[in-house]
Amino acid sequence: MSTETTASVSTHILDTSAGRPAGGVAVRLFARSGRGADWRALGGGTTDAAGRCKDLPAPPEGTTHVRLDFAVEAYFEKKQADAQQDAPANRDSGAAGVFFPEVAITFTVVPGEHYHVPLLLNPFGYSVYRGS
Repeated sequence: MSTETTASVSTHILDTSAGRPAGGVAVRLFARSGRGADWRALGGGTTDAAGRCKDLPAPPEGTTHVRLDFAVEAYFEKKQADAQQDAPANRDSGAAGVFFPEVAITFTVVPGEHYHVPLLLNPFGYSVYRGS
């Protein structure tokens, strides 16, 4: 929840290759107060079955930049293993491993605002935007 002196952040992930939420993805939140300041880890959580990460802490007063780190490698590895188990003849496209093992999204914040940042994800690309 944002206050007059702090911002708030939420996120969810949609796997656009499957057309459904990406559950089980670890998300970490970092903050800094100024462009040249060091990043401070604030905590994080894991996306639920609806692809939402509901446990993100509020950035501290004075935060100007926020970074969300999504650990997507384990999600895609599990998805690939499940697909190969269900349909062994339908192997991957020849790519070794996961193309984007993690996604880091950095954005600016101002006190009193809420920032919802959805991640649209597929094995070879991603997109983000400021939602509502």
